[in-house]
Amino acid sequence: MEIVNGHQAATVHLTTQTDNGFLLVAAEIGGWAGPFPLLSRARDRALAAAGPLCARLADRADVIEATAFRAALRPPGEGARLLRRAGVRPARYDIVVLIRTTTVGDLEAVRTDPAYRELLALLERAAEHIHHIAASSPARIADVDHRPDAWFLFNYFHCQDNQTVFDVWHYTAGWFQRKTALPNSVPMQPLPTESGDYTLVNHASWPTLRAFLPSLLFRPTFRSFVLRNFAANDIAAQPIIYRRMPGSVASS
Repeated sequence: MEIVNGHQAATVHLTTQTDNGFLLVAAEIGGWAGPFPLLSRARDRALAAAGPLCARLADRADVIEATAFRAALRPPGEGARLLRRAGVRPARYDIVVLIRTTTVGDLEAVRTDPAYRELLALLERAAEHIHHIAASSPARIADVDHRPDAWFLFNYFHCQDNQTVFDVWHYTAGWFQRKTALPNSVPMQPLPTESGDYTLVNHASWPTLRAFLPSLLFRPTFRSFVLRNFAANDIAAQPIIYRRMPGSVASS
């Protein structure tokens, strides 16, 4: 890992790693007007149908929670040239469903559940593009609390090296804790059997937009430290901010 402006780094404070597994399904259904998702009846229908399927999955003893999210804001990403060179589509996912299992070993059984297959087929029919993975988490600041009024981040990282992208996440996460009072973060890395354009997807939340957005827009160290470390290590970051769908979260 190449370090840039190390004097601006802050030590990240982590909690104990868990053996939770994750199934992430991200779908691009509607369009975007700059950073904002356009209204979409197809998206509304897909989300309405996804809610009951999340509830069915959460009834399983091996599922901790199943949650659906609607995109609210797409901040500028980092690494557009890198994505073009790699032939990777920029992340424009306006729906995400996240299923957290008790252990990584539970993921395959959940994937074979009829409710999960129905959910995946539903989103594949509606979407122009879809990304779905089974993942584990190599570290965490804290589990993400899917409270109804929070703002949720899914940041889709493209990098050729799995270890490098995790190391850079770890190295820059302390900046977010110090500058944005980041209360939680769970980076998810695809299992070795998975394929796809993103080698890490970071999930986090803040209680309000003003808790983090001004820092990303106006703090000079966000560019000189966070973004420059991404660029120095050939990492493209594609962040999207979401709101939780009312009634979609369920836990066993």
